[in-house]
Amino acid sequence: MPEKPNRYSSVIAEVFRRKYQEGAQRVSFEREELAAVAAELGVKLPKNLGDIVYSFRYRTRLPESIMRSAPSGLEWIIRATGQAKYEFSLTAMPRFVPNASLAETKIPDATPGIIAKFASGDEQRLLARLRYNRLVDVFTGVTCYSLQSHFRTTAPGIGQVETDEVYLGVDRRGAQYVIPVQAKGGTDQIGVIQIEQDIAICASKFPLLICRPVAAQFLEKNLIAMFLFEATEHRIAVISEKHYRLVPPDNLTKEDLESYGRRPIENI
Repeated sequence: MPEKPNRYSSVIAEVFRRKYQEGAQRVSFEREELAAVAAELGVKLPKNLGDIVYSFRYRTRLPESIMRSAPSGLEWIIRATGQAKYEFSLTAMPRFVPNASLAETKIPDATPGIIAKFASGDEQRLLARLRYNRLVDVFTGVTCYSLQSHFRTTAPGIGQVETDEVYLGVDRRGAQYVIPVQAKGGTDQIGVIQIEQDIAICASKFPLLICRPVAAQFLEKNLIAMFLFEATEHRIAVISEKHYRLVPPDNLTKEDLESYGRRPIENI
């Protein structure tokens, strides 16, 4: 559907052009400006103006005219700064891509057959596999329980935010965790904005729990990449990445099990 990206691109590019000043690292704008620019350009937009911003935050890259203005090594993204308020912001790592050279770990697939057959969409299939195979537990080393799928709330300074699933967990010390999970399938990529929002959800709604943001992505039908993040002073950093292949139980060999037994134990 080329029409929608073209309409959206022309509007967002013009908003940026009008607001940007040479050397700026942040460029603020409000949702109502999209409608004003679209009217001047003669572009028909959907009733939900937020879909324009949503598209460039989560689905597609910003227009090339915007990206060209970024300094070397940086890229523009759109962050929410309040209700119907946004800013173009420069970042060094806008997306997190799985490391193709990582070793795989085979996990006996415990997904119920009826769930595997009827789960609709890559995101739902991925969330179901995480849940039934307890992959969040396996990955983090924490006993986890799903609290809610599609957890939607508001965060100070951002506005409305949503994460794909929220787990709560406890470790052997008794420490308690909140683990927001982003799930990606197909060609979708994990964006830094989504992880920043998940951290904001933790701080706002679960201030007493340890926040451990996780993201998962299908690499193949039964091969899942999982990431664990933390917020440093300057950026969102990946502190762990693992790849899990879901297999029938008899597909695990003696050599596999011996190999896994020699791997070092990691703590969350």
